Amino acid sequence: MRHQPTPAQSAASVSTDLFRNRLDAQIDLRHSLCKLSAVMPWDAMAQRLSSLLPAEPKAGGRPALSLRLMCGLLYLKHAYNLSDEALCERWLENPYWQFFCGEVFFQTRFPCDPSSLTRFRKRLGEAGVEELLAQSIAAAKELNAIKPADLSRVIVDTAVQEKAVAYPTDSRLLEVVRKKLVRLALRCGITLRQRYEREGPTLRRRAAAGYTHARQFKRLRRLLKRHARGFVWPGAAWLGRAARSRGPALHRDQAARLDPA
Repeated sequence: MRHQPTPAQSAASVSTDLFRNRLDAQIDLRHSLCKLSAVMPWDAMAQRLSSLLPAEPKAGGRPALSLRLMCGLLYLKHAYNLSDEALCERWLENPYWQFFCGEVFFQTRFPCDPSSLTRFRKRLGEAGVEELLAQSIAAAKELNAIKPADLSRVIVDTAVQEKAVAYPTDSRLLEVVRKKLVRLALRCGITLRQRYEREGPTLRRRAAAGYTHARQFKRLRRLLKRHARGFVWPGAAWLGRAARSRGPALHRDQAARLDPA
């Protein structure tokens, strides 16, 4: 895919500008980002990532932004834990960040919209992110920032993984009680007249997701109030009916155990 050259590669940056000073003449080149920028294999990384990015459209159009700029922004975003908007603001204020991304002169305008970072991450994909991570680790090894022994163990924080959390709503708890009650009755060998296997989940979805999704909060409050009082709502009536249907059978079982004759 065709990309714009970085300012450090363009012919205009090689010539001396009488009205602007170069960034490398204003900043301390002993800074950590300057050292990391010197060891990062930007050209090799651009060649490897070019094969992972989509091909150039036939209609042509404006060339994409340089890969060094986008990869540098992606590294700074994760290194400093910033959002796309905050990254753009910090980039305009920090000359070291601009030098790390390949700029030659200090820039007063961000080269792209923050939404371009989101599209670049989607185009890069998982393989591209793994390549960036591998190159960052290799550069850290070359700078002696990390030791090979530090990479022998990986610590994974499970707090950032997606979890199926079931919130204990009233309708959900009532359906759980119905299932456990039916399971207990079957375990005791009691035959129920009706198990409500279809009606129970249907009404649970209608109460939990239907009214809430449609923002019908008055109906939802009315439904929950009936549930709390245990009156007309079918779920509460079913539980009471199921309990009453298994109650006499349990009493008969207990009486048979006490008096086998």
